[in-house]
Amino acid sequence: MNKQELIAAVLANKEAGIESKAAAERAVNAVLDALTEGMKGAGVQLIGFGSFAAKKRPARDGRNPLTGEKIKIKESWSVNFKAGASLKEAVAKAQKSAEKKKAAPKACAKKACAKKKK
Repeated sequence: MNKQELIAAVLANKEAGIESKAAAERAVNAVLDALTEGMKGAGVQLIGFGSFAAKKRPARDGRNPLTGEKIKIKESWSVNFKAGASLKEAVAKAQKSAEKKKAAPKACAKKACAKKKK
């Protein structure tokens, strides 16, 4: 799902009470801005969904994959996300139902299968 699809999903959620695509986009942008601001402090914890935290990567030695030459990699910051229990459970259910849909079709009557083969 990309940002435009997320905006469409927010707009489609009738319980949210959002009437226009512009309002849905403002809502999504507001949430993303709040997450970004929260990352400047101690991080963001959304109970049941997960938590976001800034993580500092130390400087290290690396190798150029093309030449094999040693290079110095500067220290940097990245975002770490840890999924909450409710999110993990919802994803597991979704994956199981997707696997069931991909499963082989049920056995059919001999005449019906014979017609399909022709």
